[in-house]
Amino acid sequence: MTSSPTPGPTPDQASPAPADALVVRTIRLDLDRATSLLDLLPADRPVTWLRRGDGLVGWGAAAEVRTQGDTRFADAAKWWSETVARATVRDEVGEPGTGLVSFGTFAFADEPGDSILVVPRIVVGRRGQTAWLTTVGEVAAPIGPVPPATAPGTISFADGALNGEQWMSVVADAVSRISAGDLEKVVLARDLIATASEPVDVRWPLRRLATTYPMCWTFHVDGMFGATPEMLVRRERGLVTSRVLAGTIRRTGDDERDLALAATLARSSKDLEEHEYAVRSVADALEPHCSSMNVPEAPFVLHLPNVMHLASDVAGVVHDAATVSSLQLAEALHPSAAVGGTPTTVATDLITEIEGMDRDRYAGPVGWMDASGDGEWGIALRSARVEGRTVRLFAGCGIVADSDPAAELAEAQAKFVPVRDALTAG
Repeated sequence: MTSSPTPGPTPDQASPAPADALVVRTIRLDLDRATSLLDLLPADRPVTWLRRGDGLVGWGAAAEVRTQGDTRFADAAKWWSETVARATVRDEVGEPGTGLVSFGTFAFADEPGDSILVVPRIVVGRRGQTAWLTTVGEVAAPIGPVPPATAPGTISFADGALNGEQWMSVVADAVSRISAGDLEKVVLARDLIATASEPVDVRWPLRRLATTYPMCWTFHVDGMFGATPEMLVRRERGLVTSRVLAGTIRRTGDDERDLALAATLARSSKDLEEHEYAVRSVADALEPHCSSMNVPEAPFVLHLPNVMHLASDVAGVVHDAATVSSLQLAEALHPSAAVGGTPTTVATDLITEIEGMDRDRYAGPVGWMDASGDGEWGIALRSARVEGRTVRLFAGCGIVADSDPAAELAEAQAKFVPVRDALTAG
């Protein structure tokens, strides 16, 4: 005697989830292109990842993990795998970034600093003409009008760990070590402390960054915010891409003059050398995970409102997507020569020795990842960390043999401009 097989449960009839599991649902959302995703964002632990009006915003916290030390990426990846395995998900859209999504920001160095991966309670996403709403657990009236962000009031600025003269001395020290053959390149950063008369609502600078720098990725996770021009790694349906920036020149505001400066940048041996180190480090880190790769022979010039960069887009087809997530690819790439130096270990040791400050999450990976492992991780550049009335701004420069300390200081000042203006602009 035979029996017919018992049909499996439909999504609506699935077995009850474990008590600590997340119950997630994604539905399509009728959202006009004229509506900014930032307009939907309340002040309840907001997260953002936006570029040219598309991306993800979220708020609340359904689950999170904080990690530290040299296992911060591995510990976060393990927690995410376990969270995904326990989750019950109904995804009616099926795009990268739908279903269960986490947002993260990671410390630059093994010590000190903490890192976080957080699952918002509500996420609203948009890609082209498709928009969606993801909720975790029971959520009543998930989106609607929210009180607008208020201005941070009067802002005062002060040097951080080092003043300009001290930092130029550090750059000169690095140049002498490079000339002596100790290393090829090192990236040195400095900080600036802004103090506001009122607590800073991060949505205020986020709106200004998204408006002024639409070609960058405007982000905020757990107090770390900014508008980064550099995509550390994107993994989407088997394709891996990384945008590498190294080599910078400040814009003047005169279009004709800026075109001439762009041509100068494209021919600059110092900047081309710096860029080559950065591209090589990314290609070398991605190669073990890719079956084929495309590495451009020459960079293009990326024009931003305040600066211009030499840029290259490295792409590959990942062969181990089932086992290596976008976060694990980000770990493999971090720190690239664009934010650390060459050779990596020598450069990062030198940063620890002479830079004179804790980078915290500056120049670390920041971004998002979905349950499949697809995601986007940028480098936390043109960035700051906000806590109450205090905002700590960061900027860094690639130092090679013929770097000039005064010119590097001017470049760092230019890189402070996006966040500085976002805090002070009306």
